[in-house]
Amino acid sequence: MDTAPITEITEPIGPKSNINTNTVFVIGRAFLTIAVPVLLTLLMVRLIMMPWFLEFEYNRPGFPDDIYGFTTEERLEYAPYALNYLTNDADISYLGDLLFTNGVPQYNSRELRHMEDVKVVTRYAFALLTFGGIFTLILIGVMFRSMAGRRELRLGLMQGSVLTLGIIGAIVVLAVAMWDTFFTLFHEIFFESGTWQFAFSDTLIRLFPQQFWFDAALTIGGMTTLSAVIILGVTWRWSQRAIR
Repeated sequence: MDTAPITEITEPIGPKSNINTNTVFVIGRAFLTIAVPVLLTLLMVRLIMMPWFLEFEYNRPGFPDDIYGFTTEERLEYAPYALNYLTNDADISYLGDLLFTNGVPQYNSRELRHMEDVKVVTRYAFALLTFGGIFTLILIGVMFRSMAGRRELRLGLMQGSVLTLGIIGAIVVLAVAMWDTFFTLFHEIFFESGTWQFAFSDTLIRLFPQQFWFDAALTIGGMTTLSAVIILGVTWRWSQRAIR
C-alpha cells in the first residue's frame, strides 16, 4: 500500500523575526525620546555640583554679599563641604562636626536634617543617571547595528532633543516669570513641607541664597539646551546623509 509522503508545513521565520525586531526598535525609540531630556538634565545637575560653579558664582559681579559677614573666601572654604557630602558616602556627621573658628557648629539640627533629605534625593537621581546612562549607551549600540535600528535611533534622539527643548523652554519661562512659585513647588515635590525653609542667618542660606539657585537653574537649563541642540543638529545631518 502506497503512502503519500508527509510534508512538514512551516511558516517562514524571516518576516516574523523582522516584525519582532522592528517592534523592539520602536520601543527603543520611545525610550530614547523620554531618556534624552531626563539624562541630559541630570548630567548637567551633576556638572554644576563641582567646585568650578562655586568659583564662578561667588566671584561673578552682582552676586549678593552675605549680610552676616561671610567673605567670598569663607564661602569658597565652607560651601564645598556641603557639595561633597551630597556625593560621598559619609554620614551627616561629616557636616555636623564642622565648627566655625569660635567653636559654634556651622549647621543647626534643621539644616542637617534637610541635608540628609537632599542626599537621599541626590543618590536616587544620580543612580538613575548612572544606570540609565549605561542602559542607553547599550541600547544605542544595539540599534546602531542594523539599518532599521539606526533609523529608529535617529528618530528617538531627534524626538528626545525636541522634547528636551520644549520642557527646558517651559521651565525657564516659569522660573524667570515666577521664580518664588517655581522654587517653592520644586521643594514641595521632593521634600516634606516645612523642612526646607530657614532663617537668613542660617549657614545654608548664607552660602546658597536664592540668587544662587536661580543662577544654577538657568545654567542647567542653558547647558541642557545647548546639548539638545547639538544632538538635534547631529541627528538631522545624519538623517540627511541617510536619505541621499
